[in-house]
Amino acid sequence: MHHSSSLAAPAARTRGIVLVGLAILGVAIAAFVVRWPSVACDPSGSPAEVRRSTGRQAALDEGDGVVPDGVAVSAFDEELPAVGGLHPDLLDALRRATTAAAADGVGLRVNSGWRSPEYQQRLLQDAVAECGSQEAAARWVATAETSPHVSGEAVDIGPSDATAWLSEHGAAYGLCRIYGNEPWHYELRSDAADDGCPPMYADPTEDPRMQR
Repeated sequence: MHHSSSLAAPAARTRGIVLVGLAILGVAIAAFVVRWPSVACDPSGSPAEVRRSTGRQAALDEGDGVVPDGVAVSAFDEELPAVGGLHPDLLDALRRATTAAAADGVGLRVNSGWRSPEYQQRLLQDAVAECGSQEAAARWVATAETSPHVSGEAVDIGPSDATAWLSEHGAAYGLCRIYGNEPWHYELRSDAADDGCPPMYADPTEDPRMQR
């Protein structure tokens, strides 16, 4: 009797440890499931990866504004539609800023510029798939009808030292960051040289242009 009791005690403790472990695991899984929708969805933060995915899925190419992988594209690479399709005033401002940044030892790289409506639509579809809903995706990617990329009025710049340089000096060339959640996205605001850049929207959902 005493021998059986002594064997039962460790077994009970083992079962208890297992149950506690399972309970902790369950809580962790539940917390993950609850918290997942609030995790920041940032498809535009890795434009190169989005471009590669888009190219495979839709057979889009440079004619749609896709920037070739592994190629450092500047504002002077006008033969690429992503650059040549930009609004002339934006392109002129970007070239002047690129020249000034180079004098400071900073290279401004065009990660994305003009996009065809088909390209923009694919980016939006990818964002919806990644973010889980149209509403969440709208914080990062506009529709083909509202995107300033499709009209050639926006450019995404990299790397981080380039965006830091533009953040400090861009207004002098009329180049302004528009969205708080997109440090790479710049548009032309011609009066910024005199008046400074306008206040940023938190994300595109606050931009009245996206409500069309």
